[in-house]
Amino acid sequence: MEALTTKGIYKHYSNHTALDDVSISIPEQSIYGLLGPNGAGKTTLIRIINQIITADQGEIFLGSETLGPKHIGTIGYLPEERGLYKKLKVGEQLVYFAQLRGLSKEEAFRQTGYWVDKLNIKEWWGKKVEDLSKGMAQKVQFISTVMHKPKLIILDEPFSGFDPVNANLIQNEILELRECGSTIIFSTHRMETVEQLCDHIALIHKGKKILEGSKKSVKQGFRNNTYSVIHRGQFTEKPKHALTVKTRQVGDELLDTTLQISEGSSNDLLAELIELTEVHRFEEQVPDMHEIFIQLVKEEPHG
Repeated sequence: MEALTTKGIYKHYSNHTALDDVSISIPEQSIYGLLGPNGAGKTTLIRIINQIITADQGEIFLGSETLGPKHIGTIGYLPEERGLYKKLKVGEQLVYFAQLRGLSKEEAFRQTGYWVDKLNIKEWWGKKVEDLSKGMAQKVQFISTVMHKPKLIILDEPFSGFDPVNANLIQNEILELRECGSTIIFSTHRMETVEQLCDHIALIHKGKKILEGSKKSVKQGFRNNTYSVIHRGQFTEKPKHALTVKTRQVGDELLDTTLQISEGSSNDLLAELIELTEVHRFEEQVPDMHEIFIQLVKEEPHG
């Protein structure tokens, strides 16, 4: 079942089209990467889902229901522009936000205590937000997003301001939230994080959706029959089944040659290479999400 579906979303601002017929489907209990360069329309779509602004045209469904005001409490939103009250103390602020999201005062205190302990900021309970580092304030913002146990969580650049240790801590929390039943929309420019976290992705460019699917299927769709062979010594002759893309030295005696198959199969190429050199490793070079992103955003949007 889909956790959230958008159908034919349009949004225009004066002479600018922010979203042009954007339809996406987000599976339940998945981490869904919403990707695109600056100005692509990601934030506009996120704001429409959060009912901060309205679409000019199109429909959005949360599960089987048309998205409406009653669903606001079931969504947790971490915006890229942080929204904490600098003069309020951390504990007071989190309890206040929890009550705004429908928790009783008792449950708000309980959830706040649980999360500040879990994210190692218990000693900051009585400190004002303005006294926190950017990373600590980001933890407070993250807690306020998830402590009411929303079914749908939207995270816009959630790792901004974190050092590697705390980024890893939050990454583990995101994975745990998915395991506990939440669906997470994850907007970021960090492709290495997409590789690590996302189950499905959509790429928006110039207001249009130009790619959507499971991360695995997307990467498979960009396979180009390119292989890397680690070998000792030069080839005794040019391979017949492939074009040589590049060769580089990787050790005193080892070379890494990238080959693109021109005919036959990978088995045919490997059998040929064994006759031409001493093969130490042979593997397919599947493009990563960074390479796919760069390739697509250089092209004009489809449609």
